Amino acid sequence: MRLSPPKIADRFRGFLPIVIDIETAGFNSDTDAVLEIAAVIVHMDEEGRLYRGKTHACHVMPFPGANLEPASLAFTGIDPHHPFREAREEKPALEMIFDPIRQEVKANNCSRAIMVAHNPLFDLSFIKAAVKRTKVKNPFHDFSTFDTVTLSALAYGQTVLARAAQSADMDWDNEQAHSAIYDAEKTADLFCKIVNTWHDLQPV
Repeated sequence: MRLSPPKIADRFRGFLPIVIDIETAGFNSDTDAVLEIAAVIVHMDEEGRLYRGKTHACHVMPFPGANLEPASLAFTGIDPHHPFREAREEKPALEMIFDPIRQEVKANNCSRAIMVAHNPLFDLSFIKAAVKRTKVKNPFHDFSTFDTVTLSALAYGQTVLARAAQSADMDWDNEQAHSAIYDAEKTADLFCKIVNTWHDLQPV
């Protein structure tokens, strides 16, 4: 008798992992602007292995009165006022990112999304602050997360994203790093590789 293929909802107790990376204009989620958001959908194949799905991303306009730390802007290389950014205001930006996440949660019969990030406390705090400002419903679990810092330390003895990716035999381009899309996709690949390594070690 053919067994039903594994479901991602069963793998993570009803939660759907969504990889998030946020670029900001500082470290204070209450006062500093969100500038970029990227979300990567995670899928599971018929063998129970994870793989990276579609990326949803948006440039975000600083909210009224937001603080823009020069050191943070210099680090990311983002010009918040550059006309080619085609940035959206916070509320439509969140809706653009959250809507496909909700669709994936429903399609996979999951109860909620759970954030995967490299140091998710940072990203989740900015998401929650933006949600509070905009009144957009948050699809993520309020406090539970998957942290690729911890997972990478366990799997590779590394905590920095670039070094963890390289230890996992992944390509890394320092020129593209610190953009939300690039970092989110690399984090997604890293998360999938670590989970799949554990999966492959399990007895059949």
